[in-house]
Amino acid sequence: MNVKKFGKTGVLVSELCLGTMTFGWQTNEDAAFKIMTSFNEEKGNFIDTANVYSSGHSEQIVGKWLAANNREEMFVATKVRFRTAEHPNGVGLSRKHILYSIRQSLQRLNTDYIDLLQVHAWDPLTPLEETFRTLNTIVEDGLVRYIGVSNFRAWQFEKALQICRANGWNEPVSLQPNYNLLTRAVEFELLPMAHADEIAVLPWSPLAGGILSGKYRNGIMNAPKGTRIGDSSAPENYSRFDNERTERVLSVLEKISQETGKSIPQISLNWLLCNRDITSPIIGVRTIDQLEDNLGSTGWSLNETQIRELNNASELAVTYPYDQRAEDQQTRDRIL
Repeated sequence: MNVKKFGKTGVLVSELCLGTMTFGWQTNEDAAFKIMTSFNEEKGNFIDTANVYSSGHSEQIVGKWLAANNREEMFVATKVRFRTAEHPNGVGLSRKHILYSIRQSLQRLNTDYIDLLQVHAWDPLTPLEETFRTLNTIVEDGLVRYIGVSNFRAWQFEKALQICRANGWNEPVSLQPNYNLLTRAVEFELLPMAHADEIAVLPWSPLAGGILSGKYRNGIMNAPKGTRIGDSSAPENYSRFDNERTERVLSVLEKISQETGKSIPQISLNWLLCNRDITSPIIGVRTIDQLEDNLGSTGWSLNETQIRELNNASELAVTYPYDQRAEDQQTRDRIL
């Protein structure tokens, strides 16, 4: 794998990030160790987890692996926000919950520091000033190297960024959004914002829960056990993809697969890798075979015609202010 510059920092990370949501859930410890070792042998140095994945078991598995390997070689990311206890303050982005959670994550990960701590989602109850003052403190204390956010809207990220700049605090340097061929709305606001501010972009679910692997052509809602959707506690969340647009995208993926000899997942991932605004898509594999296939998305590139075909097949219907009429108006205003 190649490496990418991590936003405006001086850190270099692998062009694919290994997601660990399946660890302790669909992937046992032994299999997870093999996956992490194989990923690292292919020059992968970026691992993403969260304090709520498998109720903390994912962090524990990653921590055991780190203890037996070169910790300093790896760039390890985790998250804070969602519920870890049933009492009222066992959730959110308050100073209390963040400080409790970071200590727990450090213990489970068996490390003195976390490379990237991300807020997992927006917290409507806690002022951004409290959240990012706390995050700045733990960076200054050496417990965290960088901070990032996941699942923020553009205005939320930009507001957090400006608060940090106004107070001289460490700024968020990365954004982790849901982005793939079937989920492209981030292109309207989030990606242009990230480009302008040199923010690292780490797409999660780059294969749309496995839909972009082509394995659900017989119907998304008929997904078998042992698959991401089949094992999901809420498989109906994927029903929005059971439509003509998804079939159109999969048909183009199959066509390009025949042209290139690459698998459908490899093409889906490479579409992201061809985007210069993307730092590292997060691959969530359950098995070594899936990892090896995903790694095959690197070292080559789709051509312009193939990218255009995929863009056209997956294009979203848009209205003002994201349509061409708005773009034309902005151009006229500049000229006049």
